Amino acid sequence: MPPGSTLDELRDEAEAWIDANWDLDLTVAEWWERLGASGWGFPTWPTEWFGKGIDNDGLAAIDGAFRDKRALGAPGGLGQMMGGPVLMRHGSEDQQRRYLWPLASGLESWCQFFSEPGSGSDLASAQTRAVRDGDEWVVNGQKVWTSGAMTADRGMLVARVDMEAPKHAGLGYFIIEVDQPGIEVRPLKQMTGESHFNEVFFTDARVSDADLVGRAGDGWAAAVTTLAFERSGRAGVVGAGFKRDAEFRTRRSELRTAKLGDVVDQGSAGRTMTVDTRNPGIAGRLSPLALVNEPGHNRTDPIRQDVTRYYIQSRVNSMTMQRARAAAAAGKAAGPASSITKLARSIATRINRDVGPAILGAGGMLAGPDAPHGGAVAHATVQAPSTSIAGGTDEIQHNIIGERVLGLPREPQVDRDIPFRELKVGTVRNEPGGGKET
Repeated sequence: MPPGSTLDELRDEAEAWIDANWDLDLTVAEWWERLGASGWGFPTWPTEWFGKGIDNDGLAAIDGAFRDKRALGAPGGLGQMMGGPVLMRHGSEDQQRRYLWPLASGLESWCQFFSEPGSGSDLASAQTRAVRDGDEWVVNGQKVWTSGAMTADRGMLVARVDMEAPKHAGLGYFIIEVDQPGIEVRPLKQMTGESHFNEVFFTDARVSDADLVGRAGDGWAAAVTTLAFERSGRAGVVGAGFKRDAEFRTRRSELRTAKLGDVVDQGSAGRTMTVDTRNPGIAGRLSPLALVNEPGHNRTDPIRQDVTRYYIQSRVNSMTMQRARAAAAAGKAAGPASSITKLARSIATRINRDVGPAILGAGGMLAGPDAPHGGAVAHATVQAPSTSIAGGTDEIQHNIIGERVLGLPREPQVDRDIPFRELKVGTVRNEPGGGKET
């Protein structure tokens, strides 16, 4: 929060700015450009990079102003949630100058090229290769579970730049352009019927050396920072009513050219807004807190106890997330709070998965627009397993919490100091000159 300002004064200032600038005749692109230049869209970002340098308490006050005014918040996505903050911590001034404005103004959408078929929880064993070729790097390999790759402009890429170094020390972190001949994106069909995730193939794809974040071999540090922001949620962005999953249903280009009046439904179920009202789908997913008060449904004492557990878990996790975001905004290194919030979110999701169908009974198994609540409860049930996998599995979070919070011994890692070329991990065993399968 700016020195000398109270939360009420900050909120009043934000509301005055919204009153002077909010116009339903603007396109979303025009609004995001205006919002990005003002600093109100990403207020925890530094003032020199389209923010206001405020703390997390100030962010909550500003977010409340946007909600009360029913104004569309900042552009959401992995680039804004993780890419921008990572560049501010690990990137060069040139990279910050080139990329932070496109993110703050919604001109670009980014995805995350981390997981691989043979490198999921053990991200440091990634085998996608990046080989230096003059002022560029040539990338070959495969990534999987990449959210939003079909519409992304750029991707945050972890690739191996040194086969002789140990696995953690031989990685590079790049910002790579997605729309190029060497990158093929194939959607993956989920059991929800959607295709949020993709597998991505790199065949002699190219990325400039100017887009290497930090030095070659230092990619692990940037990757850890990225995961910390991912696990702690959307840090520093106002307008939480803007659902990121709307970007999966509407191409970013279509969303940018739409009028604010067309994409903002100010009367929808008490929420701040609904994006892409032509296809609302299940964006308005219901929680047990809403379902349990509906007449005619199962509301036994055990179910009410589970709903109470869900509420307590969600509120405590929200407070922990605030602490994690405040630490990140203060420039502190990634701590265990991000893993705690990620693990708590998995627990709350599983409670939601069980309690929703228990309240609705047989109706909770129905999907489609004619089902109760548009099939939102059934959708939440089949989507629930992904929460404990995406952004780092629950098992990984348990390890981090055990080691960094409880001080328990680290899991044995016999491969930590061995040159990567000698390892038998993932698919590296099939690498020419690598470890051979026996």
